[in-house]
Amino acid sequence: MAELNEHINELQDKLQLLLKAYRQLQKENQRLERELSSALELQASNTTALSVLEQKLAAARMSSGNWDPEAKQKLQKQIDTYLKEIDKCLALLHA
Repeated sequence: MAELNEHINELQDKLQLLLKAYRQLQKENQRLERELSSALELQASNTTALSVLEQKLAAARMSSGNWDPEAKQKLQKQIDTYLKEIDKCLALLHA
């Protein structure tokens, strides 16, 4: 009977250790989820900032008046793409 009690005590001790480890892993998981969320927010912010800067750069290039033919053609294609998207949006609004 003493042996059985000893085994039960060992199992309880091991169970307590497992529960402690589980709680630590849960805390670590929550911390990592917060870090991931922050990193994703920062990435979204950086992507937005990059887009704004690219638009400013394009505007600065347009105002400089010094266009090489390739850049001019590329900009024209980009403008055409934007116009097509705007036309599609307008068509959806009028539908």
